[in-house]
Amino acid sequence: MNSINQNVSTDVEKTASRSTAGQKSHRQRPKSGWLAITGLLLLGTLPVIGGVLRLGEVSSGSAINLPWTSTVAIVAHIVAMTVFCLVGAFQFSPALRARRGWHRTAGRVLIPAGFIAALASMWLAVFFNGPPEEFALAMVRLVFAVPMAAFLAMAVVAIVGRDFDAHGAWMTRAFAIAVTGGTQALVTILWSIPFGEVDTLGETWLVGAGFVINSVVAEVLILRRSRRRALDRAQRDALRDDRAVRSLHTSGVVA
Repeated sequence: MNSINQNVSTDVEKTASRSTAGQKSHRQRPKSGWLAITGLLLLGTLPVIGGVLRLGEVSSGSAINLPWTSTVAIVAHIVAMTVFCLVGAFQFSPALRARRGWHRTAGRVLIPAGFIAALASMWLAVFFNGPPEEFALAMVRLVFAVPMAAFLAMAVVAIVGRDFDAHGAWMTRAFAIAVTGGTQALVTILWSIPFGEVDTLGETWLVGAGFVINSVVAEVLILRRSRRRALDRAQRDALRDDRAVRSLHTSGVVA
């Protein structure tokens, strides 16, 4: 009987030591995520540059035929989307997310900026004043601006309910739509190299493809994140069970 107890004790201690080591590894300092941040900043810079050029056109009077409401919507969309894309990229840093002060402050800036950008985009599509051949392109942007606003609303609901996992997932989906301008530019460049200049119809299809690509990537990231969290929870549960068994063994309940 003593040999059996010794074997049980040895197995429990080994399992507990492995779980404790796993827990310590998870308590290590969060990674900076600089590579992901750099990539997202580069991706977000492309539409920002286009937005700055568009603001230059509006301020110079090139868009003088636009109603003042559309002019306001253009400016609001470009400024808000710039803030959302550039500040939002830093939210993908585990180290910065661990700093709750930064994460909360940035979130209070990002969510209003995202709503303004999405609503302005919807306004420009619904009250379209551009050339008739660009109407389909405006409708494609409307189709994705509506989900972006919905994702932001769901993110707010989730954070109010303190469902942090869901909040992160909804914000990831909204951010993926926001930085689609960079993906669209890359897709257009890659398409133009073998096939030449893209016409309006081709641009419409490529813009839609950019939205789809980013949305798929976002879902993959969310799935990977959820699996990693499930693994972390399983390891914590195993550690708790090991401690319970050791406690019972120490108190003499396990004979």
